[in-house]
Amino acid sequence: MKLEINPLAKALIFDLDGTLSDSLPVHIASWHAVCDKLNCTFDERILVEMTGAPTISFAERIKREQNLEIAAEELVVLKQKEFWRNIGQIRPHDAVIGLMKNAYGKMPMAVGTGASRTSAMLQLKELNIDHLFDCVVTADDVDRHKPEPETFLKCAELMNVDPQFCQVFEDGELGMRAAQTAGMLLTDVRPFVADPFASKQNQ
Repeated sequence: MKLEINPLAKALIFDLDGTLSDSLPVHIASWHAVCDKLNCTFDERILVEMTGAPTISFAERIKREQNLEIAAEELVVLKQKEFWRNIGQIRPHDAVIGLMKNAYGKMPMAVGTGASRTSAMLQLKELNIDHLFDCVVTADDVDRHKPEPETFLKCAELMNVDPQFCQVFEDGELGMRAAQTAGMLLTDVRPFVADPFASKQNQ
């Protein structure tokens, strides 16, 4: 099995975390570090269930489940600072980035992510692919995040390509639902990328 471009596709849209970027181990470590400082615990299955959601959604859930008095917005700031400090630890998902680089210059390409613009651009720059996309749509650019289709529809609009001809590459359930709702061609990249939880399960 090989990761391929759909023959019907006229534009490509890539999720970032877990799709282009092998960043989930860094996100996990960042949340653990923050929760350690707050004397609470971080349940890693949250990341599996909510991949693609903006950081504020994670913060609100952690605040609720851990009965924290800290504001969710302040929790976001702590987590983002921890993640940015360790941005050098992220790695590329070679299969997805290889496909993307092969398509560069042949059709429009966008990133549609639930990350903040700062986090997204830091990751793309770290991976040295920030110059390869026609547009980057982040959590800061939409009102309704995944699983709502707004992120991907905005990518299509900015690339001037009808949604039905956009192929979305995703690893998260929320993002896959967003792509399907948008009427786009969907590729689940999970068979082609490393599972950040596999090593933990084998320990």
